[in-house]
Amino acid sequence: MTRIIVTGTDTDVGKTVFAAALTGALDGCYWKPVQAGLDGGGDRASVARLAGIAPDRVLPEAYRLTTPCSPHLAAEIDGVTIDPAALSPPGCDRPLVIEGAGGALVPLTRNLLYADVFARWRAPVVIVARTALGTINHSLLTVEALRHRGVPILGLAFVGEAMPDSGDTICAVGCVKRLGRLPVLPDLTPATLAAAFADNFRITDFTA
Repeated sequence: MTRIIVTGTDTDVGKTVFAAALTGALDGCYWKPVQAGLDGGGDRASVARLAGIAPDRVLPEAYRLTTPCSPHLAAEIDGVTIDPAALSPPGCDRPLVIEGAGGALVPLTRNLLYADVFARWRAPVVIVARTALGTINHSLLTVEALRHRGVPILGLAFVGEAMPDSGDTICAVGCVKRLGRLPVLPDLTPATLAAAFADNFRITDFTA
């Protein structure tokens, strides 16, 4: 079955909301390998709700860490050793959306980055980027970092207000496909998210 990795150019770019929308559109399952920051409840319940899927289709994380910080540091604080061998995508009888934490170069250990794990998985990656100032630099650096490791890039998904020139520049310079743009939704519900995804993305871009 289809596996798609969702990463971001930074933290708080709308990656989890996009991942939920994609999971719902694919009628799939969702998996976040490492969840750091359980004091805030984590992402599982909100993803299931926004995606409109049963809670058991949000698959258990390989590691659940307490402190809301980079996974490598959260693991050290919790006295946990993240084993790369434990970070293998779980089996799923439908499309699987895998969400990383923060950006592509977020460290899982002192010598292992998310991008290194993506390279091992060989699944296509969607880069989620905000449309605000600074996105050109952040997006192109993310594209370069993934390509350097041989990670296949499915395309860019933007989140935010329309900034056509920024998107055009990133996609032209980075030679990467623009998948669409998810607008900021003042009323974020499963229905409004599903409608916004359907209006702004082609599901065939994720299933071909």
